Amino acid sequence: MKTVYCAIMGVAMSLIGCGPKQIPLVYSQENTVTDNVPIELPSLEQLPEIKTLPDPLAWADGKGRLTDFEDWKYRRAEIIQQLQHYELGPKPAVSRDSIEASLANDTLFVTVHEKGQTLTISAPIIYPKGEGPFPAVIGIGFPSGSMPRELFEKRNIAMIGFNFMQVMSHTQKRGNEPINRLYPEHVTMGAYSAWPWGISRLIDGLEIIGEQSRIDLSHLAITGCSFAGKMALFGGAFDERIALVIAQEPGGGGAAAWRVSETLGNVETLGRTNYAWFLESMKQFAEENVSKLPIDHHQLTALIAPRALLVLGNTDYEWLADESGYVSCQAARKVWETFGIEDRMGFSIEGGHMHCMVPQSQYPEIEAFLDKFLLGKMEVNTHITKAEMFKDVNYMKWMPWAD
Repeated sequence: MKTVYCAIMGVAMSLIGCGPKQIPLVYSQENTVTDNVPIELPSLEQLPEIKTLPDPLAWADGKGRLTDFEDWKYRRAEIIQQLQHYELGPKPAVSRDSIEASLANDTLFVTVHEKGQTLTISAPIIYPKGEGPFPAVIGIGFPSGSMPRELFEKRNIAMIGFNFMQVMSHTQKRGNEPINRLYPEHVTMGAYSAWPWGISRLIDGLEIIGEQSRIDLSHLAITGCSFAGKMALFGGAFDERIALVIAQEPGGGGAAAWRVSETLGNVETLGRTNYAWFLESMKQFAEENVSKLPIDHHQLTALIAPRALLVLGNTDYEWLADESGYVSCQAARKVWETFGIEDRMGFSIEGGHMHCMVPQSQYPEIEAFLDKFLLGKMEVNTHITKAEMFKDVNYMKWMPWAD
């Protein structure tokens, strides 16, 4: 049966070992499930209260929970439906026939055609010396995001800059953004659906130009910090072609769980976040209604499984809600643990440095994840769960479904 399953999962671009450990590291499709089975999406009044973090492995219809990896892709599809319905708006689907791509002067150009309108995204690529193909990182805002370039340069990792402003501005004016020309019916969409759409189009472009790109698409990472750290998280969650996500200080609306943040101090809660990034209708779940939201962001984080994720935190900035991020990461990690691949999910949360500035003390964690998941050095130890400040936090009280 396992042999048959592996044949069916031909979308997998990289596998580990055999038997129960034969779980893909990355896929060759944006979404491995394209024929979603619609689930019920009740209104606020119809939703039950869930005081703790919802079980990421429990089916949406309440009929049990999964333990078999073969079922995870369908559970992922349910979580994505819920996130886009309650928080973000849809990430529009795109036909490959509607996309053109080219490479000129080490800049990737991708043009999407829709309803007689066009949108072009340009992304500079910084190549290492040599012929390639090279593993690559998509950096949000800058080719390396907020990461030190030398971490990538000394590993011969190409760097691709994503200019999110070409899709939607940081403080969008609904209906007046570049993406709205293509999809005027989605005027309410949040930026965290729009930006991942743009990220996926860059990957489409790399696929279209093929070998000319000199990029190894089976070893592709994404990184960003703060609001761009959230963007990296959503981008990786919604595109299974990304092998590694490094979400730097993503804070509330990113890795932090809305429910946990509501119990903390002056942090980014659901009611205090930037609503240019989300659906305006998400406000109905603010404050005491947060427990009626059927999902939370440990499930967003878990969407990256079985691929690799490293979350970096910074305890010097209360607004980032890193205690909530810590609890959420512990809850999300249970998904990787269930499938016996917990080495693919790690977190490092520490203070003593400026916002979006990586301290030397976090270099080893980043280097380990790059070495293992972009360079294929599978012997590297990535069992990283570092959060000394929160060692006494009882995160298990938030997850009664966990062992």
